[in-house]
Amino acid sequence: MAVKSAPKAAAVKVGDQLPVLVTEPITRTTLALYAGASGDHNPMHIDSDFAKRAGESDVFAHGMLNMAYLSRALLGYVPQSAIRSFGVRFQSIVRVGETVTCSGKVVETFDAGGEKRAKLDLTATTSKGVVALKGEAVVALGA
Repeated sequence: MAVKSAPKAAAVKVGDQLPVLVTEPITRTTLALYAGASGDHNPMHIDSDFAKRAGESDVFAHGMLNMAYLSRALLGYVPQSAIRSFGVRFQSIVRVGETVTCSGKVVETFDAGGEKRAKLDLTATTSKGVVALKGEAVVALGA
């Protein structure tokens, strides 16, 4: 659930942890629904036979679906209006049946253009302990 206001700058410290988000297990239905919503119908994500012919054991989650989960975790910390930048690097595949744990921490606080901000390191990890995404965000903090 998204928050209504950003944390107060005076209360934010380097090392603070964001609320953790753990997804439901990735299912074929999840992948089909995401493909329909996003328009990304890459057969590696929805066609088991195709994925197997390409050398994979089965279909796997869209990278952008995992980024969306990580953004949900970010929105559990600040409202969308407070996000100044957000980016990720895709690290590994998330397989059907795995969950994704999204977490983050404050690594820096600073002023920019008269606004108090925090730099966050973000991570999405599979239920097998594999880092699927590493990300970074800069967010505005409340007065």
